[in-house]
Amino acid sequence: MTRIAATAGSQLDKIDLANEELTSSAAVAVHIAEGCLIDGPLGRVGLELEAHCFDPADPLRRPSWDEISDVLEWLSPLPGGSAVTVEPGGAIELSGPPGDGVLPAIDAMTRDQAVLRNALAEAGLGLVFLGADPLRSPERVNPGARYRAMEQFFAASDSGAAGAAMMTSTASIQLNLDAGPQAGWADRVRLAHALGPTMIAIAANSPMLAGEFSGWQSTRQWVWGQMDSARCGPVLGVSGDDPGTDWARYALKAPVMMVRSPDAVEASAVTNYVPFTDWVDGRVLLGDRRPTIADLEYHLTTLFPPVRPRQWLEIRYLDSVPDAIWPALVFTLTTLLDDPAAADLAAAAVEPVATAWDTAARVGLRDRRLYAAADQCLSIAAERAPAELATTMQQMMLNVETGRCPADDFSDRVIEHGIAATVAAAAQGEQ
Repeated sequence: MTRIAATAGSQLDKIDLANEELTSSAAVAVHIAEGCLIDGPLGRVGLELEAHCFDPADPLRRPSWDEISDVLEWLSPLPGGSAVTVEPGGAIELSGPPGDGVLPAIDAMTRDQAVLRNALAEAGLGLVFLGADPLRSPERVNPGARYRAMEQFFAASDSGAAGAAMMTSTASIQLNLDAGPQAGWADRVRLAHALGPTMIAIAANSPMLAGEFSGWQSTRQWVWGQMDSARCGPVLGVSGDDPGTDWARYALKAPVMMVRSPDAVEASAVTNYVPFTDWVDGRVLLGDRRPTIADLEYHLTTLFPPVRPRQWLEIRYLDSVPDAIWPALVFTLTTLLDDPAAADLAAAAVEPVATAWDTAARVGLRDRRLYAAADQCLSIAAERAPAELATTMQQMMLNVETGRCPADDFSDRVIEHGIAATVAAAAQGEQ
């Protein structure tokens, strides 16, 4: 949060972030709305790529926290500047710094991935780029307090199984883009949502979960669809004309997941349904108190919509995909959002399928309307692609032309070679 409104939000100015309690949901709403996006030019691109960590010699085994930590201990700093973190189930995430354009961001991430792969290979481990773990049952290995509390929260909810799978068995590509000039925020946020089904259909790469074919091309998206829509559903309001108000309304209605201790070391799960607005307005007290701004900011990090405003736009709906196509995927989505002419064309192309999230996840490009939208979108991006991305763009264009997504290729290999052998080969770089 960087800006606070001068009217109702003035109640929140200069308060003690750790100790002073909030007492007005109206003031909090203004604070959220005013700080959710930053007015400025377009251009910067950040990438976050996740991949499952496997032992190729025993792909059914989940590498331990200590094994993974021992490898990562020696990695910093990476040449492209990425931070390395471990997800609850042991998936490894590279979070790149903002690059001045999509090509520098791709280059930096490619270099960092190479270093990470080499380090893991020396330890007998490897990365598998799929949207969902196709082989192992959900299991948390990261001992962090946040993830322990998150696990407890989901176990007490109606989405316990989906929550466990989301935490420990899914992996994605996240694209972070500048919000851009304020006058264009509404159109930009609407387009980021409208592109979702088409991009999911192109990127779908998770046909299996826990050893079984799920019947979905993007099982990752299916898992997220089973979660509470108040936390994981799209933010976009009925009109989508005011992204700040939409985000404030969403955040206040969303249930509190956990309350951190004053020293921020421990976290306690909130196992009954408490919308944040009830905590602010004193209808329910958590930890025998109302929330502080620090609690509010932490609450916002526990909300996982497919497009999340965090001063910039986080686009969170892409499955993790192999090296052969992820550069083309992030270039395409960046171009369709950041190039004004491409954005106008893309908006028209995806309008018929702008809300077809489930269809995209279930059948991908087999749906004729999604196929048509994907073909148009990729053509728009391909016309603007630089020579250095020719190979990856050609591969993705071939996929779309033939109506195939990465999930089809993975499924074919599993049918031919078996799931364990296919995962082991992927972990050794054969993707």
